[in-house]
Amino acid sequence: MSERSTAPGSPTRWATDTGPEHSQWYVDRFRQLAAEGADLAGEARLVDALVPPRSRILDAGCGTGRVGTELAARGHTVVGVDADPVLVEAARADHPGPRWLVADLATLDLAAAGEPEPFDAAVLAGNVMTFVAAGTEVAVLRQVAAHVRPDGVIAIGFGTDRGYPLADFDAHVAAAGLRRDHRFATWDLRPWHDDADFAVSVLRRPA
Repeated sequence: MSERSTAPGSPTRWATDTGPEHSQWYVDRFRQLAAEGADLAGEARLVDALVPPRSRILDAGCGTGRVGTELAARGHTVVGVDADPVLVEAARADHPGPRWLVADLATLDLAAAGEPEPFDAAVLAGNVMTFVAAGTEVAVLRQVAAHVRPDGVIAIGFGTDRGYPLADFDAHVAAAGLRRDHRFATWDLRPWHDDADFAVSVLRRPA
């Protein structure tokens, strides 16, 4: 999930802009989609293609764990973090194996949680960046990047109609010291175009 208010530690927009039953609705929705056999692994397939086998991957804003668990099934070591304890509890219940933690991305410190080893990659799927507290976007990107090894990749996807202009995102990427390597219109690598309603950006932490 993430945040949008004014400073690190502010409540996430996931918390402030949705009702009290929204988290459980979200859990139930993805459990139903999985039961129906929906393809929920698109983000994981892209991330898997970006990293060597048996990589260490941070699922930042992991939600119910659908992306991280697919990456773990592909042989990667996964740590997932989310600010919403309801979603993290669902991830733990439905997808044992990866480590799922409650954490605020704007103040992320996984070394303090017993995970000091850097990650080869991070993924922010499910519109994570549009749910972060307004004013914390650069902090979120910096804290995620701080957990990724030099030359590691960060894949981020969100809808372009969700109140977070791509121009702002690109400025925040630069302010966080990251470089954009690629941009696509979907997680399955459809070419980017200015009218696309979704953007997938592959960033890199400079060596």
